Amino acid sequence: MAPRLFACFGKSASSASPKVAERSGGTADVAAEEQRRGGAVLVELFSSQGCATSPEAELLVSRLGRGDFGEMGLPPVVVLAHHVDYWDYMGWKDPFGSSLSTVRQKAFVEALNMDTMFTPQVVVQGKAHCVGNDETALLGLIRDAARFPAPTFQATFQRPSPDSLQVSLTGALRTKIDSHGASVMVALYENGLVTDCTRGENKGRILSNDFVVRKLEKLCTVKDISAKKTLSGTVNFPLWEGFNASKCSLAIFVESTSHQIFGSQNFELPNDI
Repeated sequence: MAPRLFACFGKSASSASPKVAERSGGTADVAAEEQRRGGAVLVELFSSQGCATSPEAELLVSRLGRGDFGEMGLPPVVVLAHHVDYWDYMGWKDPFGSSLSTVRQKAFVEALNMDTMFTPQVVVQGKAHCVGNDETALLGLIRDAARFPAPTFQATFQRPSPDSLQVSLTGALRTKIDSHGASVMVALYENGLVTDCTRGENKGRILSNDFVVRKLEKLCTVKDISAKKTLSGTVNFPLWEGFNASKCSLAIFVESTSHQIFGSQNFELPNDI
């Protein structure tokens, strides 16, 4: 991959205009009527506590995930916030920053034919993006997004050790996958995180973060399967110090090789796990 420029954007930046990538070689076969009454839209924020304009985007996606825009007739959403690590050199190391989040954003840079990696960025259904604190652009992308039936996974949970969580999943994708294939991904995310930022671009601010992806694992890769075929698998998550199940949830999504999303589902963890 060629070298990339990094930028921290406000919504007035020239890159704020929403962009939709047209990609061939789709893997899903879903009737138009199914799309119209489909499931949730996956909204992924790429953010950093080291970026001065990210807190506004974090607040926006928190409101979105809580349903604050319900009166606007938006479809349901599944929200994930990926904290990247490439701003950590600016004086504040994001405690939730991850090189894996940076790698995921780089994959979207390639898939969406972008020239620059920036924060805050929102990617909708893996196919369209905008600056993450541009409310009008974001709501427009969600409203216009193609929708697919939500998977029907059921989950069971075990704690093999105090510092690990095992999730066993069984269900159907409800979307036919052709020979191009797709991956079923499982994200463990956390809400209600509060950080006193003492250095960097957000020095002196109390930062609130929700839907923060703490772990992201692949359940399986599938090809040439029907929408009704039952799939089963297990993922294991190493846990962090201070893990609190009551603040955490799971998101499951079906992702093509070009990172387009063909269905998503989420549910809370049991408090007693």
